[in-house]
Amino acid sequence: MTDPPAFEIPTRPRRTYDRAGRLSYAGSVLFGLEPSTADEPDLRGLLEAVLDRGPYRYGDFHDLPMVVYLVRDEGTGDVFRASIRDGALQLHVLPETGSAGLRRFYGRLTEASGFEWDVERQIEEAGDSA
Repeated sequence: MTDPPAFEIPTRPRRTYDRAGRLSYAGSVLFGLEPSTADEPDLRGLLEAVLDRGPYRYGDFHDLPMVVYLVRDEGTGDVFRASIRDGALQLHVLPETGSAGLRRFYGRLTEASGFEWDVERQIEEAGDSA
């Protein structure tokens, strides 16, 4: 077994609001988790099983064409979004997200699935629009 990923967050997205009060984020950090197995696991079932076991509070975004949950780890207080896209789970860093909450989620996911996951971090820097 390899060491679990550190889920280092080198930069954080910034919340911005337009004149109508709509929320958006400048910049992003996303961790893509792909199953390291030849089988095609039920990603939604695995995600929901981990979230249901806790210590999570979560809710979905009903009007989106894909699975997206807003997740809060009650143990660490970390908040992040979890989604499924192109055969991978995606963990989206929010301004409040800490590495500890992502590491704990990964550990629970690995335990629930019985296999490890390949993790890739994607960073989009926020432009200077000041």
